[in-house]
Amino acid sequence: MILRVTQYGEPILREVGKPITEFDEALAELANDMVDTMYDEEGIGLAAQQVDRALQICVLDVRPPEGMEVPFEYSLDGKKPPLELIMPMAIINPKVTIIDQVEDVYEEGCLSFPGVNGKVDRPVGVRCEYQDTEGNNHIVEADGLLGRCILHEVDHLNGKLFIDLMDKRDLKKNEAKIKKLKRASRDFLKGK
Repeated sequence: MILRVTQYGEPILREVGKPITEFDEALAELANDMVDTMYDEEGIGLAAQQVDRALQICVLDVRPPEGMEVPFEYSLDGKKPPLELIMPMAIINPKVTIIDQVEDVYEEGCLSFPGVNGKVDRPVGVRCEYQDTEGNNHIVEADGLLGRCILHEVDHLNGKLFIDLMDKRDLKKNEAKIKKLKRASRDFLKGK
């Protein structure tokens, strides 16, 4: 089922998600709905706060288009299975550690900020300990787009948004769009 994506200005986006303790059918269904919504919005990641839930779950899929090489390094539980076997990925109750402090700049967007893009500095390498929808523990290590996507989505789970880290000049360029989104959200919430 396609869920409504929350927009900047809705308070849920600043909420820290609650840890997930029930690994049941409802959780699996939420993860599937989030994946369907992410694909429908043509995104590569989606956090629970973006579908109006303050929970510690996000989904992502960073497979490159068919025929293109994978532009990042990764391992899952110490192995390197093909991306087709592990994507889309549901990440629950993540704990992230930076394993490569070198910062990389990349232009990011966000489904809760349609039309807003800007340069964001993030560490290159991450290690993420998490659970899947059945409660099994995993460790993913990644750099490049996968590492960045994990950091972006885990930030959402902690109430942090990419505009908080955006290059000041890019933020200034997007100021009018961001204010317009906030006004539209205020109007939406009044009508709720």
